[in-house]
Amino acid sequence: MSETEKLSFEDAMRELEATVNKLETGEATLEESIALYERGAELRKHCEARLRDAEERVEKITLSANGQPTGTEPAEGL
Repeated sequence: MSETEKLSFEDAMRELEATVNKLETGEATLEESIALYERGAELRKHCEARLRDAEERVEKITLSANGQPTGTEPAEGL
């Protein structure tokens, strides 16, 4: 598991926001900007995957007849 995969969604978003801010200032060298862009792309991918996983879990929450959550169903393919 990579260091990025170990990050929580919130930590990855904070780092992504900081990375974008660094790029927007224009103070980084070309090489630094490339490295920041690559890191930002990796963080974005991680955040999207975490959101997709969360959406799948929410979709699988089962409800009782009165609309109360009763549990979850396993997502297909898991």
